[in-house]
Amino acid sequence: MSCSAEKSKLIEEIGLHFERTNQLAPLAARIYAIMILSPKEGHTFDEIMAITEASKSSVSTQLNLLLQLKKVEYFTKTGDRKRYFRGNRTYLQNTLETYLENISEELKMVEKITEFNSTYNPEKYKKTGKVPLLFKDYLLRQKENLRSTIAKISEIQN
Repeated sequence: MSCSAEKSKLIEEIGLHFERTNQLAPLAARIYAIMILSPKEGHTFDEIMAITEASKSSVSTQLNLLLQLKKVEYFTKTGDRKRYFRGNRTYLQNTLETYLENISEELKMVEKITEFNSTYNPEKYKKTGKVPLLFKDYLLRQKENLRSTIAKISEIQN
């Protein structure tokens, strides 16, 4: 089984993006891209091996990782012993929830740094104290935007 040139190019581009943003191994990133771009209800293990041209053990290892990360899910069909893999139907919502967690952690760090500098570096705080407050305001707006978008996605998926 092979892909069109356009799809192969997009799989590679998305795969590189997932390598950087999700710290995935190259094969895992490409499998994830394949799952997202798949027009049908999932791919069998053998189809994934054929598309990626990777070994059975490599594909198995990376699929198990993607399953653990909840980026990919599997299902079976009645009367068919094969497992079919597809992108997790909530992967966009999961991505936004990860961003929300990261922003919450960033906010905590900004608050601690601001508090430390205001107490122990008052001269520095007088000169640059408004910059972290602007950043904090930005993060709070992003956090609210993410919450709103996650709620809208939840409504659509339910």
